[in-house]
Amino acid sequence: MSGPSPTLDLVGIGIGPANLSLAALLADRGGLRKVFLERKKSFEWHSGIMVPNARMQVHFLKDLVTPVDPTSPYTFLSFAVEEKRLYRLLVSGRTHIPRREFEQYCRWAADRIDDLRFGVAVDTVEFDGDAFLLRSNHGTMRARNIVIATGLQPWLPPCAAGHAPDRVLHAANLLDVPRDLAGRRVAVVGGGQSGAEVVLHLLRAGEQRPSRLLWGTRRGNLFPLDDSPFVEEHYLPNYSRYFHAQPPERRALLNEQQRMSSDGVSAGLLREIYQQLYDLELVEGVARPCDVMVGHQLLGIDQQRHGLLTTWRSADGELVRRHVDVVICATGYRHGLPPVLRGLRDRMPDELPPVRADFSLEWDGPADNLIFVQNAARRDFGVADPNLSLLAWRSATIANSLLGEKRFDTGQVSGAVDWVHADDQLMTGTRGD
Repeated sequence: MSGPSPTLDLVGIGIGPANLSLAALLADRGGLRKVFLERKKSFEWHSGIMVPNARMQVHFLKDLVTPVDPTSPYTFLSFAVEEKRLYRLLVSGRTHIPRREFEQYCRWAADRIDDLRFGVAVDTVEFDGDAFLLRSNHGTMRARNIVIATGLQPWLPPCAAGHAPDRVLHAANLLDVPRDLAGRRVAVVGGGQSGAEVVLHLLRAGEQRPSRLLWGTRRGNLFPLDDSPFVEEHYLPNYSRYFHAQPPERRALLNEQQRMSSDGVSAGLLREIYQQLYDLELVEGVARPCDVMVGHQLLGIDQQRHGLLTTWRSADGELVRRHVDVVICATGYRHGLPPVLRGLRDRMPDELPPVRADFSLEWDGPADNLIFVQNAARRDFGVADPNLSLLAWRSATIANSLLGEKRFDTGQVSGAVDWVHADDQLMTGTRGD
């Protein structure tokens, strides 16, 4: 890619499930000159926390393309048929497959799409008045439109800063390097799905199990994911349209009210952890393998001669101090302007610019040069945005905008709840919406 190159219609930055979905929808449709770039050498999906037995929280048919194009050659069912595993999957009775299998499916799709380039790290994006300039380790590219899907940044509590990464780390990096936690005292911070997966992984580590686990969360309990049918309608296109049309203060309130429909723990996983604790303590005689502290917020981590001293504040204000050797923070991810766009920050209305109905950012550039974002619009589209449920629909909306026509049906679908929109044309997904 070094040297002069033509101006492309689209360059995608980042190849995770989000941009892989868009690439799959556009793969066999002419009319766009495009390429998708990824700094990693091959497709990876949350490899740092791909613990054994972790399962998806969504149905396997909510894949890269099926909800908007079930005839696509890149469906999960096509993968299952080609890999000779569909019948066994059906016999298994599963609707939620292992996360590792979803990654296998994504790699399968990535191997079959020609527009993907791995090992290309885009450092900065600029605008020359006519097109975007993308500067990378492979030279400079020009594009009329870009779509950013570089993922969210892991967030650590302020008290976790400044410590050695082998002592205090984010759960996203747990498996990046071999870790020997056998016989050590480990604190896991966070009562969501990731925290629960880490705890079960450590409890099942056998001879590598920590000598003591401390699981702390500021939540009042370890609450299950709310995936009841009417709540699940928050993950339909109809609701995303409704949500996007609400004023900002209303959207913020709804996001908070609906938190447990996206940030809760799968009920089956909670049951597995409870049963594992029962077996270890009451059947195998292990002395209290895990202290579960709900309603406790981590306030401090202090380095001491023989480990770390953690300080927690309970819901009633009491301070609790516990000695540990390692702290694993399953504390979520930060939503903000993707770092690669920092060079365009002064052309945007604020640090986190509004996201339009076609998933393009508001900025002061020409209307024909769009900056699309994937998995960066929870504030604008609700709890479904970082979830895989609307992955294909979001990509189809972006594809329609790029193509300038309604190539994919992104309109209303059947639902039990009637969400009222100010204007049903807001989300047709064509340029100029």
